[in-house]
Amino acid sequence: MGRETKETEENRKTRHKMVVVGPQVSIITLNVNGLNSPIKRHRVAGWIKEQDPTICCLQETHLSPKDKHRLRVKGWRTILQANNEQKKAGVAILISDKVDFKAKQIKKDKEGQYIMIKGTLHQEDITLINIYAPNTGAPKFVKQLLIELKEDINNNTIIVGDLNTPLTPMDRTSRQKINKEIIELNEKLDQ
Repeated sequence: MGRETKETEENRKTRHKMVVVGPQVSIITLNVNGLNSPIKRHRVAGWIKEQDPTICCLQETHLSPKDKHRLRVKGWRTILQANNEQKKAGVAILISDKVDFKAKQIKKDKEGQYIMIKGTLHQEDITLINIYAPNTGAPKFVKQLLIELKEDINNNTIIVGDLNTPLTPMDRTSRQKINKEIIELNEKLDQ
């Protein structure tokens, strides 16, 4: 009896904490390596629906600025993207219709390497940065981008994407070494 009371009390405390924390937010990120094929777009849309995230971040979409319609997924009307005219790189952020999201500010580059969105999600401030770093010079690119965006970055910032850099031993092959650039990038990300 005493044990049941203790467990019930703990459950009540946990439930109460969950109410204070607010709604759950899930973010998925995927390098799609091009979305010009209808079959691939269909597969990615199916994957997004199956995962059912709050926010979906895509890298390497290879779409042009006028191709926003190609990213349509039922249930994700808010689609923000940065694309390159030559259909290289490209990043996108899809936000589920199930959540209360209001964009306040959007920054992106013309090369399609990043998009930053500042807004509110369930009345909480959030900054989301989706990055697709170039294959060469990735650590330097990401570090420079973070320096450029430092005024926009705070405790409510989430950085996702394909950084094309092995940040931890788990991310690298046995041939790859953690060099000074990667160490400096990790320090910048920790800041």
